[in-house]
Amino acid sequence: MRGNVGKFVYWTPRILSIIFLLFLAMFSLDIFEMKLGFWGTLLGLFMHNIPVFILLAILIISWKREIVGGIVFILAGLLYIAMIISGALKGPFEWYMFFYSLILSGPAILIGMLFIINWVKKSK
Repeated sequence: MRGNVGKFVYWTPRILSIIFLLFLAMFSLDIFEMKLGFWGTLLGLFMHNIPVFILLAILIISWKREIVGGIVFILAGLLYIAMIISGALKGPFEWYMFFYSLILSGPAILIGMLFIINWVKKSK
């Protein structure tokens, strides 16, 4: 039984990270509606996916060093919440904006917590 739990704790944050990165990358597809031409579209895709590339690099590092993924994914989620709240405070603030931020920050924080659980389990 312990082996199955260990595999679950090992693979869950990694698989969720890949799904989360694909979800984030999906938001960049709106660049095709702008009809910017080949180079403009390529540049737009690159610019939209910079956070995805950064988190992908963190995922690659975290594959063996779970604590890195745990800390960075949690910080990324908290940073996104802070950015949404600070942007909302500059204009009219609506509480639903905070809950919208949880759609992206929630999975990032969950993934970070799962990486930390795996790191703690591994270090015991």
